[in-house]
Amino acid sequence: MSPTLLLLIVYSVGLSLFGVWIGRRVESTGAFFVARRTLGPVLLFATILAANIGAGSTVGAAGLGYRDGLSAWWWVGSASIGTVLLAFWVGPKLWRIARERNLYTVGDWLEYRYGGSVRAIVAGLLWLGTLAILAGQLIAIAWVLDVVAGVPKVVGCLIGGGVMTVYFTAGGLLTSAWVNLVELVVLLAGFGLAIPLVLDGVGGWGAVVAAAPSSSDTYFGFWSGGGSGWAYLALLVPAFIISPGLIQKVYGAKDVRAVRLGVGLSAVALALFAFLPPLLGMMARVYEPSLANHELALPVVLTLGLPPAIGALGLAAVFSAEVSSADAILFMLATSLSEDLYRRFFRPGAGDREILRVARGAAVVGGTLGVLLAILLPTVIGSLSVFYSLLGVSLFVPVIAGLHVRRAGVAEALAAIGGGVSVALALRLAGVTAAGFWNAYTIGLLASAVAFTVVLVVRGQRRRSQPSGR
Repeated sequence: MSPTLLLLIVYSVGLSLFGVWIGRRVESTGAFFVARRTLGPVLLFATILAANIGAGSTVGAAGLGYRDGLSAWWWVGSASIGTVLLAFWVGPKLWRIARERNLYTVGDWLEYRYGGSVRAIVAGLLWLGTLAILAGQLIAIAWVLDVVAGVPKVVGCLIGGGVMTVYFTAGGLLTSAWVNLVELVVLLAGFGLAIPLVLDGVGGWGAVVAAAPSSSDTYFGFWSGGGSGWAYLALLVPAFIISPGLIQKVYGAKDVRAVRLGVGLSAVALALFAFLPPLLGMMARVYEPSLANHELALPVVLTLGLPPAIGALGLAAVFSAEVSSADAILFMLATSLSEDLYRRFFRPGAGDREILRVARGAAVVGGTLGVLLAILLPTVIGSLSVFYSLLGVSLFVPVIAGLHVRRAGVAEALAAIGGGVSVALALRLAGVTAAGFWNAYTIGLLASAVAFTVVLVVRGQRRRSQPSGR
């Protein structure tokens, strides 16, 4: 066994044991789902940032940097912009409602605002999309372990899936927040050390410029290049404003100040971090100018561009990023099944301990299905795009309109969900996969807004045309 793999195994066991130790204090759904609403700015900052820095933000973004250049910043940078809007616009509003109504999930809020039918439909859609993004995190773990330590993909998926399932199942959000803090320290230390060392190792910035593809004159352009650029705003900003995993972490804040400060600072940190993986991907061209799979750029840098000790820290950093995002996804799966489906539709009279058992069981099932799907799906960015697009076209309009349009009801919400998902799916099946701003998912988002507005106007006209009863 290589020293690098041994270090990773020790680190994995340490995270799992720490999570189990924290989880001893979790004996209620209030602790499991919303950490008893006690998260201050520091823990909220850590758990939001750790959730946002995952496979797409590391392996995926480095691959885009390798392929497209500096414009790959927008893949993670767009998420930071969405997180700013969550911190200062949507988050505080939803936190106040959640505290007043004792809400645990986004499904709870959807039922409070629209009714049980909307809650059920969204819960079902999220289960499908969330499994895809969970698989994306595990694929990234497996790739890195394969290149750096020679671990087969199946074993890599099992290691990553096992760690996050153990510590999340032990204590839910309370455990995740504390484990995420540890993971975040390792993550930032690893990437912070990697940039100067790799840059020095390749021979400075001049070597990176010399290794850039001669066929591209936009490789060092910030706004767009290759398939990357500001067009990612349409896909990622809505998804990170209304992501159930992030909103439910916001529910765990102790007050509005913690929401604004913790989530706001995580957005700033995410915007700065967004430069690091693309830069590492661009540096990888010096070592391997013609990778068949650009998403292997980060593992190449860890293997060829760093001393063994720092490379091991870099591996732990990437592992931390992927696992911390994976537990946020498992959070969505477990809470959605236990609260939005089981308690609401199958066992309305279920007690607190029963729901806690179901949530933990759902976490185990979700983790297992995520591992199986990861073994089958081929790429990271491909699997993540499935989730982000589904999230945007199904949830963005109902959540935002629900906060600001008082007359909106079940009909408007269902029209928005049905219109957005059906149009995006139809265009996708028809082969509309353009990389620019107008693609299947932005058109689906527009269709969602149009469907919502049309039903709102029609129902309003019907109400006005009805006799007042006087």
